[in-house]
Amino acid sequence: MDRNLALEVVRVTEAAALSSARLMGRGDEKASDQAAVDAMRQAFNGLAIDGTVVIGEGERDEAPMLYIGERVGTGQGPQVDIALDPLEGTTICANGAPNALSVIAIGERGKFLHCPDTYMDKIAVGPAGKGVVDLDKSPTENLKALAKAKGERVEDLTVIILYRPRHEALIKEVRKTGARIRLISDGDVSAAIATTKPETGIDILIGIGGAPEGVLAAAALRCVGGEMQGRLKPRNQQEVERAQAMGIKEINKKFSLEELAGGEVMFAATGVTDGDYLKGVHFFPGGATTQSVVMRSKTRTMRFIDATHHFAFKPKY
Repeated sequence: MDRNLALEVVRVTEAAALSSARLMGRGDEKASDQAAVDAMRQAFNGLAIDGTVVIGEGERDEAPMLYIGERVGTGQGPQVDIALDPLEGTTICANGAPNALSVIAIGERGKFLHCPDTYMDKIAVGPAGKGVVDLDKSPTENLKALAKAKGERVEDLTVIILYRPRHEALIKEVRKTGARIRLISDGDVSAAIATTKPETGIDILIGIGGAPEGVLAAAALRCVGGEMQGRLKPRNQQEVERAQAMGIKEINKKFSLEELAGGEVMFAATGVTDGDYLKGVHFFPGGATTQSVVMRSKTRTMRFIDATHHFAFKPKY
């Protein structure tokens, strides 16, 4: 994949972020998500790739655009698989809360894990935790190992966890270790990549979240040398059968980072609302500013892009 492609992809996430940010705090999750989907799909038309969506808005009969299996791009260019979330954190955006993102990962054909929209048990850390944590270990064991690797005390670590009833025992155990906790309502892609940036103060993500989001997070962590493992947690037999139909024969398999997102990977994200990792969209008369990150696994290059966009419109008073 050409390195210039990474810089073109960010135009797609910028378009989705700008559109959904217009509806920030309006309380309408569907409208903000639809705005992001529409803008992202249109922006793909100008991208010189022969792309296939493998992680998207759902099955073809569930989503009119950016559905799994949809072909995107001009058709002229590298053949790639695409994992995307036009608005990661629809509730976040609707409530005007922090850490909503527009996200895309691009990889070689057949290198992203194809998984249904089910749950996944995850553990994710930045480069300092690579080869240290393991999904089969207890939270206590992982925190002790990570603290040792970072030359810190367990009490110095901050764990980010989705605030859900299913995590009651997990939260209780982490608190018992003395580690600090950041509980979040949504947005575990943002949470996972926050572990790679020391300024966020987030050391590790633990817990069960969306499986498609797990693939997106893995793509980002591949680009920065982080670590992640995941195991599917289907909610019912139907989801088990869908996973098997998508090629996952061993439902309880522990997937490594490379199995979640292998090969050469590019990752791009644009902030929708202000967050730990990226600033959100800020509007001004006649335009807006965005902040994005673009990453490549081949070179581990990370580029933070601050952009100013000018719109042609007539204000209504």
